Amino acid sequence: MKRIVIGITGASGTIYALSLLEALAKNTKIETHLVMSKWAKENLAIEATGYSLTDVRNLADVVYDERDMGAKIASGSFHHDGMVIVPASMKSVASIATGMGDTLIGRAADVTLKERRQLIIVPRESPFNQIHLENMLKLAQMGVEIIPPIPAFYNQPKTIEDIVNHTTEKLLDHLVIENELSPRWKGIQTAKEMVCDE
Repeated sequence: MKRIVIGITGASGTIYALSLLEALAKNTKIETHLVMSKWAKENLAIEATGYSLTDVRNLADVVYDERDMGAKIASGSFHHDGMVIVPASMKSVASIATGMGDTLIGRAADVTLKERRQLIIVPRESPFNQIHLENMLKLAQMGVEIIPPIPAFYNQPKTIEDIVNHTTEKLLDHLVIENELSPRWKGIQTAKEMVCDE
């Protein structure tokens, strides 16, 4: 059983977290541990995802309050196979880069780093200022994988779901979880033939 920790912070783009949780929930060999920040819950309420807070919690196997600093995932003795912060606010990125550990998401990320486990951050901000870039560089130098939700168009997305799935596929790939959420690159000739067929 793989254990994946998911942190959802207050950056816009809750839909990326929901997509990942949906994909993980379909895999019976994965146990998910979820923490949502206060502002993640606020974003859920305004971003017209169609999900209620109860819906989101039901996608995870275990749910924690962000203020619960005594939770299992706050300890290095809790073994997991990767943590994903999606979307990651610049406040959360700064907190992790400086080791503040002021919320359960920050503390769980800090523990992930100190135990040399996989940490993936999905920053959802634009444009990045120098502070943002320096914090992400610092984390990248510690082995954190930075995967911003940048859409691709070679796979000819038709819907928002297609665009979101492209990022979810990348996250699952980095977690070494098999998936076929989005068309994969099959070479320039195949791509040209797809355009001609339309």
